[in-house]
Formats: sequence, C-alpha cells, structure tokens
Amino acid sequence: MLASLDGDARSYGILLNDLARHLRFYFLRRLSDAHKGDADDLVQETLMSLHTRRATYEIDRPFTAWLHAIARYKLIDHFRRNRIRATVPLDDAEDLFAVDQSDAAADRMDVERLLQSVPEKSRDLIYRTKIEGQSIAEVAQSTGLSEASVKVGIHRGIKAIAAKLKGRADDDR
Repeated sequence: MLASLDGDARSYGILLNDLARHLRFYFLRRLSDAHKGDADDLVQETLMSLHTRRATYEIDRPFTAWLHAIARYKLIDHFRRNRIRATVPLDDAEDLFAVDQSDAAADRMDVERLLQSVPEKSRDLIYRTKIEGQSIAEVAQSTGLSEASVKVGIHRGIKAIAAKLKGRADDDR
C-alpha cells in the first residue's frame, strides 16, 4: 500500500489482486449460504472504496485494520440493502450479553509490563505484529529491516519474556 501511495502502479496492481483473494474469503466466512453469491460484488465494492479513499489511509496505522473497517461497512450496507437480519438460536444467546472485561484490562496491563522488560527494538516489533496486527512484511517495510530481521527481533523479545516468566514461576515455588 505504501508503494502504491508513492505512485508505484505495479505494486498497486499486486496489492489489489492479493486483497481480492483475501476479501473474498473474508466475505464468504460472514455470509450465509443463501448470500454467498454476493461475495464477489462485495469484494468489488470494497476495492472501489479502497481506491477512492486510499488518500485517507494513515501510513502510521495498520493497513489491515483500515481495510477491514471498509469491508465491514460494505458488509453492513449489504445486509441493510437486502434486509438481512442475523438470528441467533436461544441456546447461543449468552454470547450476546456483556462480559466483565476487568480481567482483560488486567491482562493488558501485565502484557504492557512484560513488554517494558525487553529491549526497545524487540518491544516495538512485538507490539506492531502481535498487538496491532501488522504483518511481518508491513513492519519490515516501515522499519527498513528485512523480514528475517523482524522475525529474529520478535523471537528474541518473546524469548526474553518467556525467561522472565519462568523466573517468576521459579520464585513462586
């Protein structure tokens, strides 16, 4: 996406082809069997929106999150246009109710604390890939590192976190 924003038409073509496949699976997973035929139309609508709105993409944000936001809105528009309503069997209704998120907040704080214990380079790479959801390729491109270097940095950081956790477990005995 970054290369295409710089005017690289070849990269843009490759991006659109890759995204078409990705979006097709995205929509097929979310459409009922009766509406699976609409997946290709939704892919085209999403790609057109991406094309017309690509200048709004903020390069410091994860590309996939931006793409999925566009795709999600296209899917919602499709459901509204076709008056499709999701139904949930009563047996599955408990999933619809609010859940206590206090454990998740505590877990997030623990993750942040553990990340602070690794070198900044590894911390940044882990944060971008594992928390923000950027791909290895996206991180490599934005940092100027090779994909192999990104993977090694992530591995070293996770290994350091694992060692720290192992030390805590040994202390707790």
